Amino acid sequence: MPQLGTGIIPAGGAGTLGNELQYVVRRAFVKKLVVQIYNTSPLTAALIANSQPATGGVSSVTVPAQGAQFVNLQWVGYDGSFSQPAVQPAVTNLEFNLKGAVIPIPYLGFEGLVQEAHEIIPLLAARMNDAGNVYCDGVATALLNNISNTQQVIGLPAAVDDGTNATNYGNQSRTTNPWLKAKRYAAGSVNPTRALVAQFITGTFKNGGELPTFGIMGPATWQTLQNDFLPNESYVITPEKGFDDEPWGARSAFRALMVSGVPIYMDPYVPEGTLYLLNTGYMAFYIHERAAFAFTGFESTLSNFQIGFIGAVLSLLELVLAKPKVCTVVTGFTFVSI
Repeated sequence: MPQLGTGIIPAGGAGTLGNELQYVVRRAFVKKLVVQIYNTSPLTAALIANSQPATGGVSSVTVPAQGAQFVNLQWVGYDGSFSQPAVQPAVTNLEFNLKGAVIPIPYLGFEGLVQEAHEIIPLLAARMNDAGNVYCDGVATALLNNISNTQQVIGLPAAVDDGTNATNYGNQSRTTNPWLKAKRYAAGSVNPTRALVAQFITGTFKNGGELPTFGIMGPATWQTLQNDFLPNESYVITPEKGFDDEPWGARSAFRALMVSGVPIYMDPYVPEGTLYLLNTGYMAFYIHERAAFAFTGFESTLSNFQIGFIGAVLSLLELVLAKPKVCTVVTGFTFVSI
């Protein structure tokens, strides 16, 4: 309904100027569709940027993993003699199946004719754009929540785990293969601080022998960590100048919190109170080469006695963490109210 009776537009009603104006004047539309309902996800962006190609097959992503020694060290004396070596099996396959995600896109037969030469926002273009947003939102939600739904991508709660949530990973037992266990800490209802986060980064290194690439927290938890940085900020002023002389003013606060060389980012999909320390050297999306956000094209719906078309965006992918022990999850942090 038009908004009448505010600003420079007169009030409406029978026989009023407001009604007359709406009959003879077009609305001044902003020719942009402003999306209100989605979030950005640093984790999803990092995994897509680091994605690897996959093809078909049963267990279409199979990662050979060494979980034991092939050979043994022997100390020798002056004569150089040593015991006969035995052949030791040491390889176990981690197996993952790609998961399918489909976004159907409808196109009514007369929709284009009605909108032709009069569209403000082309509905088909809006649906195609929304398919990308819906896809990223759905994948990000599964990444930070899914444990047991075998039709969805495996989420971090199952991949970065010590057996608490998922006793098996990659079709292998974490009990039989303890090297599949990530490090899990309970923070104990305390605020995240630089010292605590550094301690957990050190624990990650001790457990897996490598530093994490980055960490992610929920926004309120991340802000609590940032509050540990802010009181220690210092400002350097150019001699004989003030902040008002600088084009960007005084710089304060952070986009990423660097702790022990590891950047910590906020991700709105991470449950508050949780910190994930991740290593992208062993973690990536594997995406099918022929179904990497592929569009099927539109097909007629006449066979269903309807004038119209339907298409779909299809992707086959899976999150693969080939070395869980280099990652860590910390739960139980307190966080600010925002």
